[in-house]
Amino acid sequence: MFSAVLEPLRLALYRGDADPPPPRRLTVRVPRWLGLLPFRRIDLVQAGDLALAALFFVTTASERAGLRGGGALGQFLPYVAAFAFSLPLALRGRHPLVAWRIAAGLIPLTIWMRERPSDDTLPYTAPAIICYLLVTYAVAVRCDRRITVAVWALTALATWLFHPDSVAIALTMVTIAVLFGYNVRVRRNATARLLAEERRTQEAEGAQAVLEERARIARELHDVVAHHMSVIAIQAEAVPLRAAGDPAQLEAGLAEIRGLSLEAIAQLRQVLGVLRDQEGRTDTAPQPGLDRIDELVANARATGLSVLVKRPESVDGLPPAVGLSAYRIIQESLSNAMRHAPGATVMLDIGRDDTGLRLHVTNGPGSSPAGEPGAGQGLVGMRERAALLGGTLAAGPVPVGGFQVTATLPIDERGAG
Repeated sequence: MFSAVLEPLRLALYRGDADPPPPRRLTVRVPRWLGLLPFRRIDLVQAGDLALAALFFVTTASERAGLRGGGALGQFLPYVAAFAFSLPLALRGRHPLVAWRIAAGLIPLTIWMRERPSDDTLPYTAPAIICYLLVTYAVAVRCDRRITVAVWALTALATWLFHPDSVAIALTMVTIAVLFGYNVRVRRNATARLLAEERRTQEAEGAQAVLEERARIARELHDVVAHHMSVIAIQAEAVPLRAAGDPAQLEAGLAEIRGLSLEAIAQLRQVLGVLRDQEGRTDTAPQPGLDRIDELVANARATGLSVLVKRPESVDGLPPAVGLSAYRIIQESLSNAMRHAPGATVMLDIGRDDTGLRLHVTNGPGSSPAGEPGAGQGLVGMRERAALLGGTLAAGPVPVGGFQVTATLPIDERGAG
């Protein structure tokens, strides 16, 4: 128990240290005409401490009245008092406990150096009071509670030894400074815990973003399945009609259906490889891009659509994300046309400039009855793909009949290489 009482005193006097300084809150930018300074922002609190320290040093060092001794000693004592009131203020921002130790050692010395005033006069000067209260406040803000209590107790003891009659008023002022500083410390710690909680929340949101990304992959799976199954279903209906009993055409149509099925299985494996990987590793197989548009168009034409394509001479150099999203948007648009407007004419217009890629997919009314309506996830997936890249997508019926999809996908040239 005795060591538990002495430990806070040891911490306050020579063993303890303060917490690291908090981030600067009250700062101003250095004007341009002071651009040669080694710093770009000024901490207003620290600047105020330095200004007050300079003021106390100048005023105290020039004061000669009321000091003990004369001659060389009388010339030296004012500078001791000047350092006692200014040095702790200059240090309290970075090293508050060191500043208090200097103040606790030098300020009583300055009180002794002054000739004893009358009984109804406090022995403390205004610089001494201001300096000690500011340093004690800094200790309460930046130091452990045990150190703060020890500082308060040592202050009470020193006040009682030097001037018992001033104990009440001195401790009242010091207690107010300590309580105010401790309240600031508690609030800062609560703010730090809140920030830590926010960081944990952000990490949880990051995990949620991973889940959402996997949901996007699931929609990718929907796109693959919906497109290929639509093509396969329509091909299965069209092949017997085209073959008209011709074994060669029937065999060719079945081979085409088989090819589409194998392609669908390959893409399903590619997507499912991501879903199965618990560590987030992705398949290294390349994702489709605009270089495979001809395959989509050929599949769509095989189902009876009349697809007219207008595109630039080259689509090389697109960022992979833009190429994949463009491919999936066109794929979904053609699948919708197959499902809802069989036999329609489809206009596919691909445009590109320095800022972005533009897609226009317009189909007229179908020449055959439409199939069953889908689940509506295709349009949602297309919009999300465009939004993910910072682009836009609009889809809706056209006045003359049919449907139109218009998408704009920005191109980041830094990622285009």
